[in-house]
Amino acid sequence: MAKIPHRLYLTEEQMPTQWYNLRADMKEQHDPLLNPGTGKPMTEEELYPIFCKKLAHQELDSIDRYVDIPEPVQDMYKLYRPSPLCRAYNLEKALGTPAKIYYKFEGNNTSGSHKLNSAIAQAYYAKEQGLRGLTTETGAGQWGTALSEACSYYGLDLRVFMVKVSYEQKPYRKAVMQTFGANVTPSPSLTTEAGRRILEANPGTSGSLGCAISEAVEMATKTEGYRYVLGSVLNQVLLHQSIIGLESKKAMEMLDEYPDIVIGCAGGGSNLGGLISPFMQDKILGKADPRIIAVEPASCPSFTRGKYAYDFCDTGHVTPLARMYTLGNGFIPASNHAGGLRYHGMSPILSKLYHDGYMEATSVKQTDVFDAAVQFAKVETILPAPESSHAIRCAIDEALKCKESGEAKTILFGLTGTGYFDMAAYEAYLNHSMQNHVPTDEELQRGFDTLPVQPV
Repeated sequence: MAKIPHRLYLTEEQMPTQWYNLRADMKEQHDPLLNPGTGKPMTEEELYPIFCKKLAHQELDSIDRYVDIPEPVQDMYKLYRPSPLCRAYNLEKALGTPAKIYYKFEGNNTSGSHKLNSAIAQAYYAKEQGLRGLTTETGAGQWGTALSEACSYYGLDLRVFMVKVSYEQKPYRKAVMQTFGANVTPSPSLTTEAGRRILEANPGTSGSLGCAISEAVEMATKTEGYRYVLGSVLNQVLLHQSIIGLESKKAMEMLDEYPDIVIGCAGGGSNLGGLISPFMQDKILGKADPRIIAVEPASCPSFTRGKYAYDFCDTGHVTPLARMYTLGNGFIPASNHAGGLRYHGMSPILSKLYHDGYMEATSVKQTDVFDAAVQFAKVETILPAPESSHAIRCAIDEALKCKESGEAKTILFGLTGTGYFDMAAYEAYLNHSMQNHVPTDEELQRGFDTLPVQPV
């Protein structure tokens, strides 16, 4: 048998022309979004002031298994897709493991990450609806960068609220967004009522995605011709990101391979949900039984230490309530937390699947994450994003278990993007000033205390 290539690219003709909606195959649906004013399930029409109409429909759609990718979106995808499925031969050799390690690399675009897959779709639907512009939040900056590219391409104005600590740590991310024409504001800010309330209560806060979401939603709903878009968590985002998993599965089929273990980093769920979607479909339908592992930071452990409860998706309480694994909308990650994965909650789809036992979760400390990142970079010649490196850490650990047991398992993980805007974090790791922070039970309880009264 011929040696499997280091990198396999599908042809443009082999690229998926439909997204896969995992909800259509779930045995039980996640609990509905609730209107915070009435406590009743949100209707599609109630979402129209926040989201584009077609995105609102996708958010609530649990019927359509496959959704056609609009041709203009397909055309823009072809500027950087298909992304490669890579065999980590050098990492396997360095570890001395019998495991076969594959990774889907999503960093081959200017945004440097997988986020562009949904940004293009959301900007396209906004343009199609005739909107003037969009508002959003961004944590580490990948989503804001991707959306600024997409909005520039479609001629839309973009206003980005960037988590304050990332705004200060990553000035070049801000510069890239501004290059594409985005207006970038550190959050929380004085430009919105939600931001002013948050700053009044906690003047020294480093910010969080929950804070930034509050400001972005308020700005969208108060500005004519604008809507809000989100880069993770939402059902519509997992739908768009399914192209990652669909390409991965098709490429592995071409190699006559199937993963025993699928691993993704987990913050809000966009990369993880996209990568695992077709493999989770097989698991739900009984066609295969891969282990699916979500890897999250120990400093923001939504799955592993959070509560499965209804919570606001933002800190300012302007969004619908979602039932998800959450640390409480008032939870603020430690300021020394490197990279993204800073959100207090997790995708309702993934939360339901985790709650029902279809997937596992683990948390890792950031020095262990960067140990893995540097090891990977040295042998595979890609500098990985801190977020992606959570998945690398877990993949290495699973490969070492195979070394101990002698089992030649096939491992697939998501390499969500590159780390070239994260050099401050790498520098902190290399000069040994990086510190781990694992919240105490008391710290977590302060977040849980912000949970709303649960519906009966």
